[in-house]
Amino acid sequence: MNEVNRTLFIPLYGKARVSRQRIILDDPSAEQIWKKEAFPIHGKSASKWLAYNMAMRARVFDDWTDLMLSGNKKALVLHIGCGLDSRCRRVSQCYENWIDCDFPEVITVRKKYYTESDNYHMMALDAADPRQISSLPDSDMAVVVLEGISMYLTNAQLHNFFQALQEKYSGLHILMDVYTEFGAKMSKYKNPVNDVGVTKLYGVDNIQNILEGLRVRVTAEHSLTPPELVNELEPFERQVFKLLFMGRVYSKFYRLFEFSL
Repeated sequence: MNEVNRTLFIPLYGKARVSRQRIILDDPSAEQIWKKEAFPIHGKSASKWLAYNMAMRARVFDDWTDLMLSGNKKALVLHIGCGLDSRCRRVSQCYENWIDCDFPEVITVRKKYYTESDNYHMMALDAADPRQISSLPDSDMAVVVLEGISMYLTNAQLHNFFQALQEKYSGLHILMDVYTEFGAKMSKYKNPVNDVGVTKLYGVDNIQNILEGLRVRVTAEHSLTPPELVNELEPFERQVFKLLFMGRVYSKFYRLFEFSL
């Protein structure tokens, strides 16, 4: 795997670690896969605080996906940049068609742990190439999960990707986390992806620039660290976590947007 693909092991480790603690995220698949893959994690990547943050982010995306499916039973779910994530198993709502997408080499590894079925498929896809969107199945509504992927795409690539989705689907619900430009610049000092060789990340300061000329609109901004999840931590850890990952300072680095068409 190249350095971008290896970043998938960082959230996998975090989710497995937190799941073993029986807080925030119930993810036995992450526990099992992590045990088998045993990818070396060190430095910032091994921080328990980052693990809590990764697990909370995953839980926020899970809950949102469940909410979207509850109101759109027949929606196509697209998890772009899925890595080895088990969201397809964690959500409580039933779905008719779910496609997990990532680079070919990631999908090859993923197929060691996941089996396709009538309603679940895996597909090689590069979000930097919007032409590949045309090969996805048709649907009146697509629920698109973009977790931990936007920072590897330029603003122009994000715009083109959103445009391709808009042209393909008449109805869209999208959830995407983004670094700010300041957050992307500071990432060389604080970001755990540096531990696996990533040297360039991208940020978004004005989300409307991504949507210029499109019909897709921002419909909400969400917290990546909801208080009800933070409160599952022990009191001392809760206070430290709040200092690290909550409040106005954190929002200067990292934000979470919901879009609809």
